[in-house]
Amino acid sequence: MGMVAQPDCRVPAIRADRRRRVQTARMRFRATVELGGKTATGIEVPAAVVAELGSRRAPVRVTINGYTYRSTVGVMGGRHLLPVSAEVRAGAGVAAGDEVDVELEPDTAPREVEVPADLAAALADAPDARAAFTALSYSNQRRHVLSVEGAKTEATRARRVAKVVADLAPS
Repeated sequence: MGMVAQPDCRVPAIRADRRRRVQTARMRFRATVELGGKTATGIEVPAAVVAELGSRRAPVRVTINGYTYRSTVGVMGGRHLLPVSAEVRAGAGVAAGDEVDVELEPDTAPREVEVPADLAAALADAPDARAAFTALSYSNQRRHVLSVEGAKTEATRARRVAKVVADLAPS
């Protein structure tokens, strides 16, 4: 009778331990806020930090100069980058070309979009559109909300709310 190979029970434990370690790890590095194009800015994330995060598109909490925001490490042109929006630059008091200390930690909290009252009411009146909105990813929900919130007049805002509902309602 041949020997039966026993599964290596240590592998799942190691993986689980690595997940726990990554979920609580804070990583720090120094980088330059880079200008890409006319206004887009970003920070390159070192390969060792990306490896520690365990994912190429890892959701993270980023802290620069005491200003914390939620983001995702993205890949562009083979480089791992964090976006640094105008809002983040203003909050952190940084500009393209500045060298900054960056602190990253995995972001395991659910991402939920705060839906403005007028959009929520319109979606409540259109159950199919509401279901479609709920099924969207965080970033797609956020895109619709930002469109509504970016309106400068009440008339534009009302048109954008109606457009969101119309786009999400089945034809």
